[in-house]
Amino acid sequence: MSQVNRIGLLTSGGDSPGMNAAIRAVVRTALAGGVTVTGIMRGFSGLLDSEFMEMTPRSVSNIIQLGGTILKTSRCLDFYEVEGRSRAAEILRKKGIDSIVGIGGDGTFQGLSLLGKEHGVRVVGVPGTIDNDIPGTDITIGFSTAANTALESIDKIRDTAASHDRLFFIEVMGRHCGALALEVGLAGGAEAILIPEIDVDLDRVGQIVRDGRQRGKKSFIIVVAEGALKDGAMAAAKGVKERTGADVRVSVLGHVQRGGSPTSYDRALASRMGREAVTALASGQTDCMVAVVCNEMKLIPLSVTWEEKKSTDLDLLDVAEITAS
Repeated sequence: MSQVNRIGLLTSGGDSPGMNAAIRAVVRTALAGGVTVTGIMRGFSGLLDSEFMEMTPRSVSNIIQLGGTILKTSRCLDFYEVEGRSRAAEILRKKGIDSIVGIGGDGTFQGLSLLGKEHGVRVVGVPGTIDNDIPGTDITIGFSTAANTALESIDKIRDTAASHDRLFFIEVMGRHCGALALEVGLAGGAEAILIPEIDVDLDRVGQIVRDGRQRGKKSFIIVVAEGALKDGAMAAAKGVKERTGADVRVSVLGHVQRGGSPTSYDRALASRMGREAVTALASGQTDCMVAVVCNEMKLIPLSVTWEEKKSTDLDLLDVAEITAS
């Protein structure tokens, strides 16, 4: 750990279940190697306001099972400006922080990368977002938990849909990426899945409903990513009702998907990624993100996360359609 003296640790952007497990792993891995860790509250905003807390092994006790982030989080417009990053770098120098581990998404990583390039701070990113939309990594912290949370709701809604012979449109998060909708739609047996990556054809959805009725189906579940249409599930429900006359209901799951105790997968993933981030800094690595590729830990340039677009496994749509018929 000779190349690192003090690590600043922050979470930024949207919270995701498992962030606390990553915080725990970073702190305990660093301290085991003789490196001090300073927690930065409220992301980049807290950095600019000098909101720090010294981390000890006990400060991360009993947090691995908690959703959200004990370091809090925010979005900081000031960090997009050169002046804001210069002020942050000066604050870090005064505090003796020479390295930062940032847990978040591509916006977090852009801020880290610019700070590193402009002021020589060593930076490593850990991908935490329920959308699983970060290029370079197969999976992100929080996706597993969010999918299971949404799936539990879908299972319950299906019970009432079947009881009333209704068509339910269930909106899940995913403004630009349909990964969550695909995962829970397939696992929940949805008759159709609407995602931002593919133009929505409400005529085809209406036909799916009519064909299902002819085969004896009485109830239907349509999963809609929030960014699939301008007004999300409400627009889809209105369009399909006009085409089929079905008894339609809409359920928007909203921010419930972001909270809750992380799954065992997210806890283990976050622990692995947190340790890897500290190991990367100790070996002299910077301007990189910890990624999982074919279940192996890799270091990916931070620039990949905003310069490339993560591909969506559209084959899941075919699997969902065939198995729901």
